[in-house]
Amino acid sequence: MAGRLTNPAAAWFLAKSGGSPIALRDRAGWYVETVEGTGGVAATLAAAGLEALRRTVQSSGDRSAALDLLAADALVTLALLAQAETDPAGLAAFAHDWRDEGVVPT
Repeated sequence: MAGRLTNPAAAWFLAKSGGSPIALRDRAGWYVETVEGTGGVAATLAAAGLEALRRTVQSSGDRSAALDLLAADALVTLALLAQAETDPAGLAAFAHDWRDEGVVPT
């Protein structure tokens, strides 16, 4: 992901993920770059996290899925952080929609 900033979420992700293990940062960054974010940074990160989680669930369940699961966790956490930074009052609704419906609010 180094040097590629094709969307605002990617730039935000790079700014916030410094210090993370490189393999995790690269995998999570790949998801951020490949999802189609249509609702801002938080929604794009949540969509990336959801895609990483889907890929984890669809995997064979061996150790190779661990990095995708860690990326999903990191991306959901960062999506919540981005939402809290931009709209603290909307954080609960954002988290509720993502958790209960498996959809990314826009």
